Amino acid sequence: MRKILFLTAIALVLFSCKSTSFTNSKLDKGAQVAMKGNWVISSVSYPGSEYIKVSSFQIEDSQCFVGSTWKFVSNNNKGNMALKKSGCAPFSSPITWFVNRDGEFVLKVLDADIKAKKVREGYVLNVANQTETSFQLIDKITVGGKLTDVIYQFQKAN
Repeated sequence: MRKILFLTAIALVLFSCKSTSFTNSKLDKGAQVAMKGNWVISSVSYPGSEYIKVSSFQIEDSQCFVGSTWKFVSNNNKGNMALKKSGCAPFSSPITWFVNRDGEFVLKVLDADIKAKKVREGYVLNVANQTETSFQLIDKITVGGKLTDVIYQFQKAN
C-alpha cells in the first residue's frame, strides 16, 4: 500500500511540473494558409508616437525592416526572413512561426545550427487586417510607461 501511495505522489509531482505556455497553441489554419508565400514589409509605424526608436526582435532598428523579405511555409510552420536595407546591417535567418486561434502570431528567429525546440525566446504579435495581398503584425511595447503599438505592414511579393 505504501508503494502505491509513494508512486502516486511521485506521479503527481511529475505531472504538476509540466511547463505552461503563455500562448494558445491551437492553430488557426485558415490564417496560416493565407500567409503562405513570399512577403515584404512595406512600412513600420508607431501610431501616435512617430518619434521613437525601436529595436525589432533584438536584431536591428525597426525601420531597417522596411523592405525586408519574409517567406512563410504554412504546412510545416517554417520559413526565413532577410534584411537588406541600405545603411542597415544585413541579416538573414530561418524562422519558425504559427498563428493561434487567439489571432496571435508566434515567431522564433533561429540560428542556423539550433533547432526551434531549443530556442527559448520568441515573440508574440497580433495579426490584423489580413487579406489575400496584405496583413499587419502588431507588437506592443512600453514607451514612457504607456503601451504603444508597432505595426509591421506586410505586402504579398510577386
